Amino acid sequence: MANAKNVSKAVVSRLPRYYRTLRELADQGTERISSKALAAQMDLTASQIRQDLSCFGGFGQQGYGYSVDKLIVELERILGVAGSQRAILLGVGNLGRALLRNFDFSYCGVRPIAAFDTAPSIIGSDFRGIQVHSLHELEEYCERERPDIAVLCVPADKAQLVADRLVRTGIRGIWNFSNVSLKEDELGIPVQDVHFSDSLMTLCYRMKDTDPFEIGE
Repeated sequence: MANAKNVSKAVVSRLPRYYRTLRELADQGTERISSKALAAQMDLTASQIRQDLSCFGGFGQQGYGYSVDKLIVELERILGVAGSQRAILLGVGNLGRALLRNFDFSYCGVRPIAAFDTAPSIIGSDFRGIQVHSLHELEEYCERERPDIAVLCVPADKAQLVADRLVRTGIRGIWNFSNVSLKEDELGIPVQDVHFSDSLMTLCYRMKDTDPFEIGE
């Protein structure tokens, strides 16, 4: 089994897809699946799946395939979502509110416990049981509650300053929606930048050579 630190980013990026697909299969009542059948579900090759999973141990049996439930449990352990990571959200604007109201954090093993903002009109508000605190209370709150993850929805020009504050409080990871890339090597903790524009531009690129008149013919 490979050291997790040596596993390629490409393999790691596929793990959530494996997890999501297996959860869907479990919901459909599937108890076991072969690497070939799983590959067909995910538009990968069976050898790619076996190679990816072998980085973390042997989970399949020849002639049997994979137990869906057992593989889900193993992926939860590998991904670190088996427990309950506690999260705080910073910046309760439209995006922050949408995440608090609509995103299923529990699916990823994450539990929001508080939100922070600078606007007096929103401080003290409650979103699905998550109270909004003043950003001035950040350090005191983190020292008391020790959250694991920060969800960053602040404006781009405030992102680095807030990220630096978060690192000093002991936050262990940042999910960054601020539309500016944060440097992991400078912060010293894992950062996952989310750029909606990247995804949309990728779609536009893939569409540019498509003849709209051929669709549906």
